Amino acid sequence: MSGGHSHGGAQPGASTPDHRRRLVLVLGLTFTVLLVEVVGAVISGSLALLADAGHMLTDVAGLVIALIAATLALRPATAQRTWGYRRAEVLGATLQAAALLAVGTYVLIEGVRRLFEPPEIATTAVLVFGVVGLVANAVGILILTRGGRSSNVNMRAAFLEVVNDTLGSVAVLVAASVIVLTGWQQADAVASLFIAVLIIPRTLKLLRETVSVLLESTPPGVDLEDIRRHLAALPHVLEVHDLHASQITSGLPVLSAHVVVEDSCFLDGHAPQILDQLQNCVAEHFAVGVEHSTFQLESPAHTAHEAAAHD
Repeated sequence: MSGGHSHGGAQPGASTPDHRRRLVLVLGLTFTVLLVEVVGAVISGSLALLADAGHMLTDVAGLVIALIAATLALRPATAQRTWGYRRAEVLGATLQAAALLAVGTYVLIEGVRRLFEPPEIATTAVLVFGVVGLVANAVGILILTRGGRSSNVNMRAAFLEVVNDTLGSVAVLVAASVIVLTGWQQADAVASLFIAVLIIPRTLKLLRETVSVLLESTPPGVDLEDIRRHLAALPHVLEVHDLHASQITSGLPVLSAHVVVEDSCFLDGHAPQILDQLQNCVAEHFAVGVEHSTFQLESPAHTAHEAAAHD
């Protein structure tokens, strides 16, 4: 006997927030800044400005991916895709993170090279284009902050990119100011390295998180052994095995388990009550509530007929 739990049977796409309008606005801003910074990098010869433009190019691609993922996530479930396209936002965030990592690595290598071979920088152009980028990115942060930037990893990836762009614009402006005041041309390379340091660690963190979802790892904050102990302590429960937990997407953990109960539960009609208790336990008694759970109720004799347990 098994049971599922979905709290009203809402379709996967039904409760997904629609962030597409905000993503379109930020995409427009980012693409504009990209064009401006490419022109500025060519005119000034600034690696920091070129690095920021390269980051912007990646962000444009990333935001397009985020927009596509947000659109797919709103599509309803079907018989072929029972969770709809909810995992599209994880795939989108993974692609964004991988692209950002490539950009950060390139900037890091080129920045080190330019420390030893600093070119002449047209600082006035850098200052002008840097200010344009800073203002546009600040507007983008405001749009995403008001739009629920932490609601899923797709929006977090988009927000992370805009924040990194903003800090990159600040670094560009600081480097140009240092060159104007001191004549130290290596400041541009230092700013590039700073941008790379901003990009790489945060990108690795996001990449680890999204890959963890794709590998169906146990969700953060879910202690399977603690859950096993709680389930096994319920009345009439003899054993809990084949206990698994994963995430369909951010904020949507799922859990399944085989639960051995007393034979009498199948004879006196008590099994449905146990099923309710099991589902309520994982949905309400833990910091990360698992509302989508499936339990297979078994008699003690059935365990001997199963294939080897996974845990």
